[in-house]
Amino acid sequence: MTVKSSISLTDSQNAFARELVAQGKYPSVSAVLQQGLELLRNKSETESLETEALRQIITARRKGEFVSSTEMKDRISAIAAKRRASHDL
Repeated sequence: MTVKSSISLTDSQNAFARELVAQGKYPSVSAVLQQGLELLRNKSETESLETEALRQIITARRKGEFVSSTEMKDRISAIAAKRRASHDL
């Protein structure tokens, strides 16, 4: 189902949409705008999913073990030393 709607475009937006139609990339200015709205919807949904995933990661990390900066430096040093030894450095 389609709905007729009146919109306003800037001169440059109108020129760009009409150029896409003239190039044969879209059958009409309406099709250009519909595609633009679909892209915007997809971007918004993706951002929402990414934000929720980050929230879940942060929540999981907060529930996990915390390591002091000193302990982390020691762990990194141990990993680096092990790698150097495995490469005979």
